[in-house]
Amino acid sequence: MKHLLPHGWQRPKGYSNGISVSAGKTIYVAGLVGWNKEEKFESDNLTDQFRTTLENIIAVLANDGAGPENVVRMTWYITDKKEYLSNLKEMGTIYREIMGKNYPVMACVEVSALMEDQAKIEIETTAVIEE
Repeated sequence: MKHLLPHGWQRPKGYSNGISVSAGKTIYVAGLVGWNKEEKFESDNLTDQFRTTLENIIAVLANDGAGPENVVRMTWYITDKKEYLSNLKEMGTIYREIMGKNYPVMACVEVSALMEDQAKIEIETTAVIEE
């Protein structure tokens, strides 16, 4: 896996501009939310839902022998940009605790709603296990 940083560009904080993978197995993870395995939300707090969402992603990846180090792309859908920005420091701490120092390519999009009414964040993920 190679992180792509054009000459003269500033290194992005918390994500990569691009990642190149020469060969391997690709795992696509659906948009997951921060509910438990019974599909119940245990909290209405964004950071709690974020933690659970990441844990859910890791559980799906582990089912095929992958881990957070294999994630190459994430798309985050959030319902409240102001709430997200006001919790950015805590979310960064949670991210590093669960994902380590892997910074895949990312997009974060504010949406008016998610399909699960109680959800505040949904993340879809792509991972690659290199050969």
